[in-house]
Amino acid sequence: MYKFEKLVVWQRAMDLAESVYRCLKKLPKSEEFGLKDQLRRSVISIPLNIAEGSGAESEKEFTRYLMVGRKSLFETIASLKLANRLYSLPINRELEKCDELSKILQGLIRSLKSKS
Repeated sequence: MYKFEKLVVWQRAMDLAESVYRCLKKLPKSEEFGLKDQLRRSVISIPLNIAEGSGAESEKEFTRYLMVGRKSLFETIASLKLANRLYSLPINRELEKCDELSKILQGLIRSLKSKS
């Protein structure tokens, strides 16, 4: 098992990605290279940045990766809300996962910043 796999923040990010991927099946085919593609990229970026950052040489560098992941989370939230507005995509469960992940991510960022 890799170090990042033990991180709750990474596990929750993976749960969110899986949930969003299931949601994407409900969007119309016409969004394949638009909103679907954008959502895929933003939600995947979250656990990938957490994993990549876990191999950083310093806590400061890890924090930078976590902050990039947080930005991707915000992009994911905005994209989900747009999908809801355009296509009435049910996103309540996904937004709850986003809220939980945001709190965990922000707590970890705050903790790492206070150490340096």
